[in-house]
Amino acid sequence: MTDLPDTGVKASSAAEALLAAGMSLPAEAEVPKRRILAWALWDWGGAAFNAITTTFVFTVYLASREFGNPDNTTALLGLTGIIGGILVALIAPVTGQRSDGTGRRKLWLGINTLIVVVAIGCMFFVKETPAYLPLGLVLLAVGTLFFEIASVNYNAMLSQVSSARTVGRVSGFGWSMGYFGGIVLLLILYFGFIHPAVGLFGVTDKDGLSVRVSMAIAALWMAGFSIPVLLAVPEPPVTVTLSENRSITTFFVRIGKSYARLIRDIGGLWKISRRTVWFLIASAVFRDGLTGVFTYGGVLAAVAFGFSKGDVIIFAIAANVVAGVSTVLIGRLDDVAGPKPVMVGALIGAVVAGLCVFVFHSGGTTIFWIFGLLMCIFVGPAQSASRSFLARVIPAGHEGEVFGLYQTTGKAATVLAPLLFTIFVTAFHSTIYGIIGIVIVLAVGLALLLPIQAKANVG
Repeated sequence: MTDLPDTGVKASSAAEALLAAGMSLPAEAEVPKRRILAWALWDWGGAAFNAITTTFVFTVYLASREFGNPDNTTALLGLTGIIGGILVALIAPVTGQRSDGTGRRKLWLGINTLIVVVAIGCMFFVKETPAYLPLGLVLLAVGTLFFEIASVNYNAMLSQVSSARTVGRVSGFGWSMGYFGGIVLLLILYFGFIHPAVGLFGVTDKDGLSVRVSMAIAALWMAGFSIPVLLAVPEPPVTVTLSENRSITTFFVRIGKSYARLIRDIGGLWKISRRTVWFLIASAVFRDGLTGVFTYGGVLAAVAFGFSKGDVIIFAIAANVVAGVSTVLIGRLDDVAGPKPVMVGALIGAVVAGLCVFVFHSGGTTIFWIFGLLMCIFVGPAQSASRSFLARVIPAGHEGEVFGLYQTTGKAATVLAPLLFTIFVTAFHSTIYGIIGIVIVLAVGLALLLPIQAKANVG
């Protein structure tokens, strides 16, 4: 990280440490490949939550008519997401901050991951009746909250498995493992349990058993692939001494101090390097648009282009393949050209592809296969480059704190894509117009990103 410009403002000690301590990543470091693989396998296992729980299987299961009016259950799913997002926005910065310097980053990753695994496993008990809808929503909210908190600690570990020379490549590899894990698990569950009338072990769809068994397998999948990172990646050095006083009063005092420190850091961050604050805002916006590409891709395929349920799953698998491959390949470009050109190029490509989906939609399914997959090519690289951009400028000992803020800003913007998608669909009474809402979110994020300097000017 280059020297920050002289703003004439004296920084607070926390913010000064945050921004002026220099790059947390060693310029050259030989990290064992097995350690990198162990770290990335957490993303592979996380597909059990990202792809199965929140995207293609469990949320679709809850939105079915067996749980009541689909419009009502969909609204409740949205409300659950909003509540989870608010809780993450409030908790993520503090949980990340509390793990920094205590040598307990891996410990908290393990605890939070375990809670997610238990939540996914308990989804097996959500039978296909309205009476079980509240249980399903609560489990989904709990899983969402703790998965996002676990991601704070996981992302912070990027500095422990990469160097300044390899961070883009390693980040891209981890991100792609999430896509590939989703592909494999989707294939296992779809052809093993969900698609056949009678699946493996005689499982049928009576009482939603095919989906419920799929959730139990997803829980085992995440649990198994989360173990390697806990064994292979060491805890960071201890730089903070924790008090032995563990009373409930002391706990809340520590939480209060953490928030006070967070507020000071944000204020100091704005005074010293506004480009960092603007990047957090810009990335929050375009990351929400990128998430919307996958979130609403299945809806667009089925409703606007007439894909069958089977075709939607096949498209989802293809989308994960192209996103995963492009993330790996373009991650190498990140290390050569830098993360900002990757982000800008990917966002421009996604905007153009999205507009082509809308303009040429009368061409039918072929158009969606071409330009829908083209959009997916750009999702992973932009997400990965965003993470590596941040990892390059975080000083040692503050990774969890800053990634907590990264998580917070991302969650603060999660209403943008759903809101604009719904506005356009409602206004024009046609699902295809929803793609315009997603494109607008991506374009706004791009516009906010363009003025941000990749390197600070030297004052």
